[in-house]
Amino acid sequence: MSLARVHAMGLKGVDGYPVLVELDLAGGLPGFSTVGLPDDAVREARERVAAALRNSGYAMPNRRVTVNLSPARPRKQGSHYELPIALAVLAASGQIAEGDLMKRWCAVGELSLDGRVRPVPGVLAMAARAKAEGFAAIMVPEANAEEARAAGIAVLPVSDLREAAELAGGAKARLRTEAARVVADAPVLELSDVRGQNAAKRALELSAAGGHNLLFVGAPGTGKSMLARRLPGILPPMTAEEALEVTMVQSACGRATPGLVKERPFRAPHHGSSAAALVGGGPFSRAGEACLAHGGVLFLDELAEFSRPALESLRQPLEDRRVSVARARDVHEYPARFIFVAAANPCPCGWRGHPRKKCACTPGQTAHYLARLSGPLIDRIDLQVETAAVAFEDWARAKPAGDDSARVRERVAAARERQHRRWAGSSSPLNAFVDAATFRRGADVRPEALAALAAVERKTVLSARALDRVTRVARTIADLANHDSVGAGAILEAASLRGLDRLRSNLEAVA
Repeated sequence: MSLARVHAMGLKGVDGYPVLVELDLAGGLPGFSTVGLPDDAVREARERVAAALRNSGYAMPNRRVTVNLSPARPRKQGSHYELPIALAVLAASGQIAEGDLMKRWCAVGELSLDGRVRPVPGVLAMAARAKAEGFAAIMVPEANAEEARAAGIAVLPVSDLREAAELAGGAKARLRTEAARVVADAPVLELSDVRGQNAAKRALELSAAGGHNLLFVGAPGTGKSMLARRLPGILPPMTAEEALEVTMVQSACGRATPGLVKERPFRAPHHGSSAAALVGGGPFSRAGEACLAHGGVLFLDELAEFSRPALESLRQPLEDRRVSVARARDVHEYPARFIFVAAANPCPCGWRGHPRKKCACTPGQTAHYLARLSGPLIDRIDLQVETAAVAFEDWARAKPAGDDSARVRERVAAARERQHRRWAGSSSPLNAFVDAATFRRGADVRPEALAALAAVERKTVLSARALDRVTRVARTIADLANHDSVGAGAILEAASLRGLDRLRSNLEAVA
């Protein structure tokens, strides 16, 4: 009997975990079996491994091969186990020496039939876990080398199986430890291109400064989508920790990057998207748009056109900032800390409230249309702004009114810096994200502000969640104004920015 062991890494959600590939060669009829809860892709590895060995000049042992992926309990998914399995075959059959290096490093990679090592998703997460587990280095496909280096571990990049076998057998390794390069910025959409809509621009700045969810309601052509797409341009640059976390999520979700991601994600799924597409799920428990938007913006245009189940599936991520996809055999956790921005028309035809165009919808049709947006979902949106029709004078003005994106970004960065100092130690040091107990202790709301909030509550009957969110927006207003405490003016402005409640009240009065 011959036995070989090669360390590999698995991927569960967006987290890596260590896997030991044990391979045994025994007498009897030739065969190849894999145990340890492998999925179809892992079971199919035997065909690719055998072909890659033959086409790389090695021999596939004509014996009974048993591969054990330990620990057995997590389901093993993906093609990245093929490289360590092939190295284990070579070591167990004596075609390469099982050198000391194999005990101190791990390997991941997919094999093509001609022996080339192809890139795989999730390398950054696996490399980060390899470093935490104390491995000296990780062997990865050449195309994943930049990504793996971002984890701060020595990298063994290989382009084909023969190169990997020579390194495993004791050849001199060309370790790479230099810092990963940063992906270049995308062009910034300029906020000053938006004509008029001062209240909407103010809400956009508050959303960027405090991480608050935002909804634009208005007639077609008033600039709702245009405003939303300019939100990333006024967000401050990501810190090194944020860039590493976002890159890890993007990599684990199969979006290959040549280095650290610098640009914040902006995801805008179509209104035909299902609940599984938005929050994750399906037969393979894949991540959804909420996870891909982690660290950035999730924008839903034509919000009322999304299916009710798809919208309701967002309620838990908007509250917990995480997505939990539970299946019979396993549970996958995905981070989902994003700013939620949505745009909707006020009625089916879109012209309700327009100063010159007549709405053709009945009150019942409009009520049915707005009923697609449930109360619990709207309650989780801090800022709800109606966008008015743009006057011709504003549209034709040669020089746009208002500040450009760079100046707004400076104010946003200063407000966020105040929040980082206030909520130091919190995992999410923004007013919208910090936990309720911590926020209450440090918000510094004046007595007159609480009195103003009580008066607002008596008139609008806000829920406890809505009261908390009004207070959080008021805290962001104070931060933008460089005020230490929250005054009554900040509370009243924050309450005035929950406009959909007024829209519904007016609708009920008409009906």
